[in-house]
Amino acid sequence: MKLTLFQRTLFLLNATVLITHQIDAAFWHEWELFHIPGGNQVNLLLNLPIIAFVLYAQAQVSAGTPQTRAYYKSIAALGYLTVVIHTGFFLSGSEAFIQPMSIALLVAAAVLSTLQLLALRNQST
Repeated sequence: MKLTLFQRTLFLLNATVLITHQIDAAFWHEWELFHIPGGNQVNLLLNLPIIAFVLYAQAQVSAGTPQTRAYYKSIAALGYLTVVIHTGFFLSGSEAFIQPMSIALLVAAAVLSTLQLLALRNQST
């Protein structure tokens, strides 16, 4: 499946926002929010497959492989998952991710994930 330039751009923007959020997560010591034993060291290990998946998905989407649609949707889903998890942190009273750029990244992930799925909706398979 070949995506339009607009769809590929939305994907790239969302992937970039999600990776940048992971950089921000290190600032906020996200491993403490998740109570990950081993702290930052284990957190870094957990991020390796996540970031590798995002980069691999980008390659699949760019190449227009038969799995393009699934990888495209998976990044939108990852964006929504990120927003849901952090909404839970906010609702539980956490003071992490409260800087304007942290919030902007989460809002961008929600908006871009929605735009990705809307852009895909009317395209034939």
